[in-house]
Amino acid sequence: MPRIPSPSAESLRRDVLPLRGRTALVTGASRTGGIGYAVARRLAAYGASVYLHHHVPHDAAQPWGAAPGGPEAVASGVREALGDPEVRVCHGPADLSEADAPAELLATAADALGGRLDILVANHALSGFDGPLDAIDATMLDAHWAVDARSVILLVQAYARARATLPERTPGGRVLMMTSGQDIAGGMPGEIAYALAKGALASATRSLATSLADLAVTVNCVNPGPVDTDYLDGEAYDAIAAMFPAGRWGMPDDPARLIAWLATDEAEWVTGQVIDSEGGFRH
Repeated sequence: MPRIPSPSAESLRRDVLPLRGRTALVTGASRTGGIGYAVARRLAAYGASVYLHHHVPHDAAQPWGAAPGGPEAVASGVREALGDPEVRVCHGPADLSEADAPAELLATAADALGGRLDILVANHALSGFDGPLDAIDATMLDAHWAVDARSVILLVQAYARARATLPERTPGGRVLMMTSGQDIAGGMPGEIAYALAKGALASATRSLATSLADLAVTVNCVNPGPVDTDYLDGEAYDAIAAMFPAGRWGMPDDPARLIAWLATDEAEWVTGQVIDSEGGFRH
């Protein structure tokens, strides 16, 4: 096999729209204060068409509540960031705790974006309904497993099946999953059910990357560290901020920049990795 030549000088100059012509599904993009929204805006700014998944009943049950203006207001914020005014920003609901929902969502997103899906960002998660070892029960474990782990694997399965129908080694295939800090320092002893499900995704990353390699798809998992998504304030908020060398929390756009880069062709040689993006957080 001939060796690949060094890149030309022209090819080294970065395209201002590195995701031009690509399509993406971002799950859990239902609030303007969340990571999913920040990721979707970055992908759109880089030239991708984006489908935003939401499950409003989940947010409505949380202390922060559902997004004012609903999903269309969130989509409008993504449209403001468009790098290419001709691309599409669509949105739709899905309760990913249901077994059939991941495959249905994947198909719906692909159809809405022209029939092909290049980038899958599985950002959704179940918040709350968890506790330490002596407080959890089977219902809590099953609920987190269904949403935080099972639905992600089923999304990846549906994505892989769709990519397999494309011409051989169609470029641009990307799967990005989200883990948490369960494998660092003291773990997450107060959120056993959540930590278990997120740990499963981290553990499966390399196996999924190997499974999808022949489809020219990279698979990576990002731990964003503590991110200010409007769920904490007061003294507790200040105490966490002081644990960062920068003296501030991670903001949604901090992991979003990494995830958007992993979606570009510049990151095509990075796969099977669990990447911590924590700003030097002192655990």
